[in-house]
Amino acid sequence: MKIFRNRTVIGVLCILLALVICFGVTPLFSRSASEKAEIVRVTADIKEGDEITAEMVQTVEVGAYNLPSGIMTEKDEVVGKYATADLKVGDYILASKLSNEPAAENAYLYNLDGTKQAISVTIKSFATGLSGKLESGDIVSVLVADYQGMGETVIPPELQYVEVISVTASSGYDANTGEAVGDEKELPSTVTLLVTTEQAKVLAGLEQESELHLALVYRGTPENASAFMEAQDALIEELYAEPEAEETAETTENTETGESEGADPAAESEAAAE
Repeated sequence: MKIFRNRTVIGVLCILLALVICFGVTPLFSRSASEKAEIVRVTADIKEGDEITAEMVQTVEVGAYNLPSGIMTEKDEVVGKYATADLKVGDYILASKLSNEPAAENAYLYNLDGTKQAISVTIKSFATGLSGKLESGDIVSVLVADYQGMGETVIPPELQYVEVISVTASSGYDANTGEAVGDEKELPSTVTLLVTTEQAKVLAGLEQESELHLALVYRGTPENASAFMEAQDALIEELYAEPEAEETAETTENTETGESEGADPAAESEAAAE
């Protein structure tokens, strides 16, 4: 076209384009670059699986330009959730790095309500841990070799029925809930059990003094498993309530004897007066 062969016209068009860029596009870009936004930032190192508390994060104001999608802007939406990756001080928190539930390999620890405890015992050989076949929810009996130096293998009454809540390999991953490291499955090195305070004390002593074997009693529905646990809890209550009952009975007997002895002199005096 002849119009574009005219240098004057071309010069005018270039000037107009420059003006559009200068007074139209540039202000829009500057405005977006100067806009601010509040985001949630990490103030203390957070490990994968940790529950995020209010002391670990804070809300700060930063430039809104080029912020990644999914960035968390409300502190209340972060506190109480669980980190799915390690977070360092100064990191922004993305929704993809948060979970409403604890990591699978740690979930059982968050189910403890204070009535029972979790305690781990060492699997000292492949056979003592049921050849690596134990799973969460299994009910086992704890057999103790050379119990209290008597040369006998027994099942202590406190440990007839115990629930398995985790089986852990030496690398730290839970063999029955976590993901295996590499192509080969690692053998378990510890078993974590759900126990009462009395059972925990017994296990802690036996862990140091004896060799423990775990025998599978039941694997099935939680309803049936709870029947075993209720039976064990009832037995423990009976075992540890018995000394108090005996002491109460002895005290009552002594009181009755004392009253009987105290009544005899009065009876004799009345008889003598008659």
